[in-house]
This record gives sequence, C-alpha cells and structure tokens, in this order.
Amino acid sequence: MAETVETVEDATTEAAAEEVEAALDEVVEEAEVEAGDEAAEEAVEEVEEEQPLSPYDLPGGWFVIHSYSGYENKVKANLETRIRSMHLEDKVFDVVIPMEDVVEYKGGKKVTVERKKFPGYVLVRMYLEDDTWYAVRNTPSVTGFVGASTQPAPLSRREVERILGVEKEDGTKKEKPTFKPAWEVGETVRVVEGPFADFNGVIEDINVDQSKVRVLVDIFGRETPVELNFDQIVKY
Repeated sequence: MAETVETVEDATTEAAAEEVEAALDEVVEEAEVEAGDEAAEEAVEEVEEEQPLSPYDLPGGWFVIHSYSGYENKVKANLETRIRSMHLEDKVFDVVIPMEDVVEYKGGKKVTVERKKFPGYVLVRMYLEDDTWYAVRNTPSVTGFVGASTQPAPLSRREVERILGVEKEDGTKKEKPTFKPAWEVGETVRVVEGPFADFNGVIEDINVDQSKVRVLVDIFGRETPVELNFDQIVKY
C-alpha cells in the first residue's frame, strides 16, 4: 500500500514538473516571437529612416529615353514587363513619367489637371551596363537614349531634383501646382463678368503671379486697357 502511494506521488510530481516545463517553454517562445517582431519593426524603421529625401541619392543613375509622343505609358508598361522577363530587377529600378499639376481656367472656372512635364520622354533609374542598355534601347516604342547613343550620361543632381522634386522630412514634396494660362498675348477673349461683361477684347499682357490680364476693350470706338481677373474672361 505504501509503495502504491509513493508511486502515485512520484507520478503526480513528474506530471507537475512537465506542466511547469511546458509553461516555461511557452513563455520563452512568446518572448522570442515578441523579440523577433520588435527586431523586424526596428529594421523597417531603420530602412524608412535611411530612405533618401532626394531621388538622386537612390541606387543607379537617372537616364532619359525618348519615345513616340503619346506612347509614354505604353513604353513604361513594356519596359517594366521586359525588366521582369529578363530578370534585371537588381539593375533597372524605376521607370517614371514626370507629371505635374497644372492650374487652368475652363469655362471660367479654375481647375487643376495632371499633365506630363515632358511629352515624349521617360526617365529610367538604372545601372548602365551592356545588358540594361540593350534591354531599354530595344523596348518597343523607344527611339533611343537622350545623349550619346552608345554611352548616354545620367542626369545631374540639379536636373533630377528639378524634375522629380525633393521630399521634405514629413514625406511631402516641395512642389506646387504651376499655372498654364488658357490664352496668349494677342488673343481675342470675351469678358463674362464685371462692368465690361459681354465685351470682346485683345489680351495685351498676362500676369501669372497675380492671376490677372490686361485686355484692350473696344469702348465707343476706342481701345481701352482694362485689368481683369482670369475668371472674368473666356476664349472668344
């Protein structure tokens, strides 16, 4: 009877020890997972912190390629597909169509539209080697590199930052919409608002900074210069 009791006690003690060991293993595993997650988060934060604010400081150089006008998007898609099929992802990094926000007046209303900065041109960030040159140069709708045909030069820092902009510390770019007047000096326009509404006139001067134009309006047979806001005139 005493032996039986001792056996039961030993078994109970052994089971309890196993439970404690399993619990410790679980705690250790959870701690390792948490530590791994923290390390991964720190690594991501380090990468984000190391991301350069200027596109010029990214790996490779920025090169300009010429395409048929209106085929920029097709060139970008073709080139990205070609890069993947030729396994050049470690040499050709970016294909960019520079865009800009342009403020225009349409129907007397100010609207912001996105337009290509340089129609017919595409930027490529890459290491210029024989295989990358061949891949880019022979992409459908690409007519060639801008510069020397065999050894084109990359853009300078100033050119890259002027075209692509430079990010601030908060991740935004130092850019603002540019204004592109819908009219030209010497063009006839119609006044739609103000005391000279329904009069026609010829634009004599355009002040983009102040969003104003000086229009020569024919009043009683005399051309009278009148200063108007952009939203007060429309194309004749």
